[in-house]
Formats: sequence, C-alpha cells, structure tokens
Amino acid sequence: MKEFNLDQEEIRGLNQHLHDMPSTDPNGSVTVTNPAGKHALAVGIDTPAEVTIEGHVGYYCAGMNQQATVHINGNAGPGLAENMMSGKVIVSGNASQYCGATAHGGLLVIRGDASSRCGISMKGVDIVVGGNVGHMSAFMAQTGRLVVCGDAGAALGDSIYEARLYVRGSVANLGADCIEKEMGEEHLQEVTELLEAAGMTDCKASDFRRYGSARQLYHFNIDNAY
Repeated sequence: MKEFNLDQEEIRGLNQHLHDMPSTDPNGSVTVTNPAGKHALAVGIDTPAEVTIEGHVGYYCAGMNQQATVHINGNAGPGLAENMMSGKVIVSGNASQYCGATAHGGLLVIRGDASSRCGISMKGVDIVVGGNVGHMSAFMAQTGRLVVCGDAGAALGDSIYEARLYVRGSVANLGADCIEKEMGEEHLQEVTELLEAAGMTDCKASDFRRYGSARQLYHFNIDNAY
C-alpha cells in the first residue's frame, strides 16, 4: 500500500501516481492523509485501484473516475465525482453542491447530506444519499437513478428526462415536467439493490416514493410559439 501525506507531498505527485497505476500496479491501494480540504484529489483515475482519503476534501475530488473505488472519510466540497464513468465513490460525511454532475456511470454514495443540484444532468450514474438533498437536485437528469433516504429540496427533477428518482422523506416541490409515479415491484427491487450496494440496509424500499418525467417537454407545441 502506498501512502501520500499531503502535508509533505504535492497533489500533482499523488494524481500522477494514480494515473501511472494501470501499467505499474492496476489493483493497488493508496491512502491519502492530511488532505486538509485540498482540491482536485484523485481525479482522472482509470484503473481498479482502491483509494482511501482520510479527511475532508475540496473541489472536484474523484472527478472523471473510471474503475477505481474512492473512499472519503470526511466531507467533500463542490463537484464531487463530476463526470464519473464507472467505479465507486463513497463519502462518509456530507457533500457540497452538484455532486455527481454529468456522471455517466458507477455508484456515488453520500452517507450524510448532499447540497443543491445533486445529480445535475446525470447520464447513467447511480447516486444514493443517506440524508437530504438540496434544491434543483436531478435538474435535467437524463438517465440513472437517484435514491434519497431523507428529504428533497425545491424543484426536484426540474426538466428531467428519463432518470428515476426515489425519495423516502418529503419533497419541498417538484420541478417542471417532474411528477410522482407509481412504485411497482420493479422499482421496489431496484431501490433494494441500490440500498444494499450502498450499505444502507436500515432503509426499506417500501418507504420510498418514485418521481420521473411527465414527458411533456419532449415535443414541440405550437401553442408555445411566438
């Protein structure tokens, strides 16, 4: 196991080591200590490595992740796991704005709360939040699943496409073209599997409600032309 102490080593060295791992040690593990809220840690990984960050991180941690599993034992700043393609990113604390933005795949787990615009323009990622999400979460969400074990802020799913949203608690209000939908057996199974993958088995799928697109924004309407 390789350890990087960011009190003594540069972020560039950490990220370069992670980028070199496919040819040196593709299944290796790395521990990062003293992150102290530094930005752009563990970005652009493309190997099935295991990365553990012991502490809080700043902007854009684990962005563009492919294959790797990144554990953050603390809180995360804005842009966590932005444009993630695959792998897992797991945060023990809270996440700031627009976590999982534009992410295409993989699993993002926030054990605490996520701030505004969680999953904005998500394109296939699965996001499981143990607490609450802020306003405009899943704005223009295209595909993927968002599971919220707490409450959701205003304008949930505004201008949503085909992503599936599941909320256990209350929803302040729904955004444009987002409606509540029936919770069938398929959806109960889906939520159960996602909760198990996220290690949040204290929640029951039957406690959740499903939200998705009314599909009214898909088509041109001559009445809206000027």
